[in-house]
Amino acid sequence: MLRVVVIDVILNLMDDPIRLHSVPAVKGSVRAKSHSDQQQYATADNASPSAGNKTFVPCKVCGDKASGYHYGVTSCEGCKGFFRRSIQKQIEYRCLRDGKCLVIRLNRNRCQFCRFKKCLAVGMSRDSVRYGRVPKRSREKGSEESSSEGGSGGGEEAAELAAAVGAAHRAHCVFSEDMARALHRRPLPPPSPPHPQQEAQRAWLWQQLAVRITPTVQRVVEFAKRVPGFPDLTQDDQLILIKMGFFEIWLSHAARLATDSMLTFDDGVYVTHQQLEIMYDAPFAASILGFASNLNALCLTESEIGLFSAAVLVTPDRPGVTDIKVVQYHQDRIVEALKYQISIRQAGGESANIDALLSELRAVGSRHSLLLDWFRANWVTLTLPPLFAEIFDIPKGDEDLQ
Repeated sequence: MLRVVVIDVILNLMDDPIRLHSVPAVKGSVRAKSHSDQQQYATADNASPSAGNKTFVPCKVCGDKASGYHYGVTSCEGCKGFFRRSIQKQIEYRCLRDGKCLVIRLNRNRCQFCRFKKCLAVGMSRDSVRYGRVPKRSREKGSEESSSEGGSGGGEEAAELAAAVGAAHRAHCVFSEDMARALHRRPLPPPSPPHPQQEAQRAWLWQQLAVRITPTVQRVVEFAKRVPGFPDLTQDDQLILIKMGFFEIWLSHAARLATDSMLTFDDGVYVTHQQLEIMYDAPFAASILGFASNLNALCLTESEIGLFSAAVLVTPDRPGVTDIKVVQYHQDRIVEALKYQISIRQAGGESANIDALLSELRAVGSRHSLLLDWFRANWVTLTLPPLFAEIFDIPKGDEDLQ
């Protein structure tokens, strides 16, 4: 399990923590507050660097940064998605604290009953969810025309989702097209002194890989926070999805800098096909570069790569995920938005087989998890960044083996 002391290094840099350790929330820790107390907490919660910016508009439900006007209220993507699912699935919630829970950004997922009640209290409209974004004039023309207009609403929702995920991707992925053009590629510097034995070479290469991948953990967490629907999942499911999907998300980003003969990191250093074979094995090295080639062949835009990464993040059949149906719902929405974006861009061209590519990457990720057993068997000889060891469950001391 992830260690609190290590993950807190990241959490302290994040304005809306997703706990990457599986410490259960203390039940009953949020007591009923008066209206004035709620206002005080909401004000303190909004006191972030972005809140000082004049462009910051708070969500009427939780106080997070609003992404637009949704269902009749200025709200964030998280509350927008939560309200829509509650209406569409006709979910009935219960509160364990007499319906008086404080609803702010940092605890909005703790009580769904009070969050939904507040959505209604601030003016979110049930009918807006049912009708979608169809103009009122179209609804008044009759059910046939309304249904016809509703089809365009799906495309509009896909465009909104693509915009939100694309913005999150561009903000937190360093493998951008502009960066790739300006990157100065150079080989991995040799160890000093050289390692004559292959096992020693393997350990050294693993350590080089770990050092260069570790900074991406925080960026993936920040990206995940901004994927619509992800913050609404339970903290345990968020933890599992980030941990189990991290390598696959990283590879979907790094694929842009890969060729048939090398894999390049975001600092310009590259490992050759042969070095990948030493680190892993020949079939896995070929599968990594093969996936990268297949993904690059689609010539996806930055927003589309973001959507692909988001679909990888919300994979419902990760071991341990509890809310499988909800995660599946989010992945379906994201995949449909990705396919829609590609179809618009290609204007009738051949449709990309996104499902097959996701399956291919999933197979690569599963094989990677098995190959990590070498790491776990040789941990005493390795010097790894603590966060890297935590995200992949690599022991760092005898207490980790208990």
